[in-house]
Amino acid sequence: MKAIDTNVLVRFLVRDDEKQSELVYKLFKRAQSVKKELFVPLIVVLETIWVLGSVYEIPREKIIDSVKSLLGLPVLKFEARSAILGFVSSAQKTKTDLSDLLIGHSAKFSGCESVLNFDKRASGFGLFQLLDEESGRP
Repeated sequence: MKAIDTNVLVRFLVRDDEKQSELVYKLFKRAQSVKKELFVPLIVVLETIWVLGSVYEIPREKIIDSVKSLLGLPVLKFEARSAILGFVSSAQKTKTDLSDLLIGHSAKFSGCESVLNFDKRASGFGLFQLLDEESGRP
């Protein structure tokens, strides 16, 4: 099995480089025709979310829809798929930062109780817990 990097997913979704986009399309078709999957590391999903929002300024809802559509492609095998599914579900119901949501669901998938942080907004979402700056305790 081969893995794909962020730039491959971004070319597929944004199609801002015709030649590279066509190569990705052919890669996916070829893998599908021989019934092979391409592995998508969780960090690639996180980076894709960041690139789509920060570099391409794609609206939140379209980013969520893009991740959802990628999950529907049988040629892609996602690391921590259930964490990504949880992320999509939460992202549709809350305004919490998308990267934070994916981090939280990844931690939950890995068996963690919560993610300790200093972000008061993120700590309002159930997967996060504010680290008290004075005591150093959650």
